[in-house]
Amino acid sequence: MLIEHLGASPSVHPTAWVAPNAVLCGRVAVGAGARIQYGAQIIAEGGSIDIGEHCIVMENAVLRSTARHALRLGAHVLVGPNAHVVGCTVEDEVFIATGAGVFHGAHLGKGSEVRIHAVVHLKTVLPPGSTVPIGWVAVGNPAAILPPGDHEAIWAIQKPLDFPLAVYGLAREEADMVKITRGLSQALAAHAQDRVLPEDPQAWPPEPTQGRAASNSTPVGVDETWGGPAVPSEGAGA
Repeated sequence: MLIEHLGASPSVHPTAWVAPNAVLCGRVAVGAGARIQYGAQIIAEGGSIDIGEHCIVMENAVLRSTARHALRLGAHVLVGPNAHVVGCTVEDEVFIATGAGVFHGAHLGKGSEVRIHAVVHLKTVLPPGSTVPIGWVAVGNPAAILPPGDHEAIWAIQKPLDFPLAVYGLAREEADMVKITRGLSQALAAHAQDRVLPEDPQAWPPEPTQGRAASNSTPVGVDETWGGPAVPSEGAGA
């Protein structure tokens, strides 16, 4: 499903493929040979989302941008099922495994691996060729890669990165759930004006039940909006 949001429409290369129940919303650009699998949700909340050539986004993965944090995937990136990737830069040939999370402002160097259920935290920088083991947490710049049980060590690095200010624009002492959810609700209200785009008659592959390519329309500029992750934890960061 292709959806116009705040005047911006997705753009999909004619050789890319989008599953019929995947969602592309807003200023999303999908490169040549990319594959967006069933149930994937790619939602541009103000900032752009650019998906490079021959990227694979697997089933039920969620890719998001916000007004503060655009999202870019380089070429030959694989995003596994149920992964959550928001507002970050992912260089070429990166593997993000099943259930992994990559958060706002992170930068994953070329050839990095983020393994099953691992987390790359806010503003974290992974050097090229890095590996975050299964379930571990990468945090800081340069990244410290720590087991999930090292809560104190993770928090000592994470706290100065200031998740509430970076993501919600709220000082930590003001960032209660009332203010966070009110602000997020106000921003997400813009989706009430979204418009589902008609099916592209030049679908690729030709069988209409197997997906389609989008029109070649160029995405237009969008108004600023505000958004953040589903769970604004200050600990391990949701």
